[in-house]
Amino acid sequence: MIIMYDIIIIGGGPAGLTAGIYAGRAGLKALIIEQGQSGGTANTAPLVENYPGFEKIPGKELMASISKQSREYCDIEEFSVVEKIEKNNEIMSVTTNKDVYSSKYVILATGCEHRTLDVPGISKFSGRGVSYCAVCDGNFFVDREVIIVGGGNSAATEALYLNRIGVKCSIVHRRDKLRCDIKLQEDLKKNDVKVFWNSEIKEIKGEMMVEEAVLINNKTMEETTLKVNGVFIAVGNIPKNKLALDYGITCNEYGYVVTDENMKTSDDRIYAAGDVTGGMKQIVVSASQGAIATEKIQKLLI
Repeated sequence: MIIMYDIIIIGGGPAGLTAGIYAGRAGLKALIIEQGQSGGTANTAPLVENYPGFEKIPGKELMASISKQSREYCDIEEFSVVEKIEKNNEIMSVTTNKDVYSSKYVILATGCEHRTLDVPGISKFSGRGVSYCAVCDGNFFVDREVIIVGGGNSAATEALYLNRIGVKCSIVHRRDKLRCDIKLQEDLKKNDVKVFWNSEIKEIKGEMMVEEAVLINNKTMEETTLKVNGVFIAVGNIPKNKLALDYGITCNEYGYVVTDENMKTSDDRIYAAGDVTGGMKQIVVSASQGAIATEKIQKLLI
């Protein structure tokens, strides 16, 4: 039997969970469909220090709290993969690998996935020393040497987390200046985190596990071989936009879903919120966009 909802929210990260809370509080029947565990990539944040109300809190703990609150107001279907979205006479149909659901509106909150590097050894050693999540894998490298590739907030935050739990880490950055917040740069200096400037990974070597990383200085072309046990990649994200593209939703040149100020996409029945829309990728921003999208839909349903 096809289940009918007012809103189906695809993605259970900060944007999707917040949209669910606002939908339920507005008296709307809402369903969140999440392909993994609710919380999204925010679960992997080692420490969140800029979410209002919490001086410091692990990402997984924060998202568990938001998820618990969201469950009070809407249905959450975890570990379900959305295969397609269709529209028939202004009714949206969402097909997953488990069931078919119908709704009056859809909110895309599919987020982003980690960008990788086209470097020999990355695929070979994935899960065997190459990681994209410090909070997930950091404990395996306590008292061992690792490098973190990247220069933004994610790279700096992961470096500080690894340093804090006893991992000997350095940052590899392709430019001569970090892009992360000034406060994070100060914390890196305070904790003596070494940075290899103007450097890129040329190759990752080892037998069964990561043993070495070959760096190349993009100014001098000099190569340096580091003895390391792990390589953490923190070089940005790619929008998870397949559902949007398959449906025909307009995306920009970088693949992010285009919305108006109310988070409406190029289709009147589909809204988008969170990292999949680009812009400032912060938990608080994603949450606010989820609230904005739901508020607009709620007014349209009156």
